[in-house]
Amino acid sequence: MNVVIVGCGRVGGFLAGLLDSEGHHVSVVDIAAISPARAERAWFQHLPSSFKGEPILGDGTDLEVLRQAGIEQADAVLALTEGDNRNLMTAQIAKKIFGVKRVIAKVNDPVRAQMYRQMGIDTLSRTSILGTLLFAMLMEDREVGEVLLRKALAHEEEIAHEPVKVR
Repeated sequence: MNVVIVGCGRVGGFLAGLLDSEGHHVSVVDIAAISPARAERAWFQHLPSSFKGEPILGDGTDLEVLRQAGIEQADAVLALTEGDNRNLMTAQIAKKIFGVKRVIAKVNDPVRAQMYRQMGIDTLSRTSILGTLLFAMLMEDREVGEVLLRKALAHEEEIAHEPVKVR
């Protein structure tokens, strides 16, 4: 599968590593940090040292940057920046301009997540997901989250044994 991830924070870097380790082609787009001292490396330090995909420095709402990332051949685009509006814009560009079939946007605000879904964009709200999981754990609800927790802990174990890549 060809995947473009926009945003290489902890979530983007973690997911890029998972997909890459399973043999998928992954391009990761991240914008330069505001600090000039860190500008050239953006946030690519969140990628595992084994990452074989393509890190691309640029704005994930820029059509040329997205083309460079391979969006025209992408099976999926994930908008995982810290900005809800930026994620919506990236998702809309991927879906409407480039016709990518599978587009997912991360949002912080559960109300916005619902609005995006009404616009035809798959969303996940980490606020809702983490809150639901924590509630289930407190209530000892074994059905909700047990498989997720098992998989998450296994992934954490895998990456804990791999040195972090610094670019």
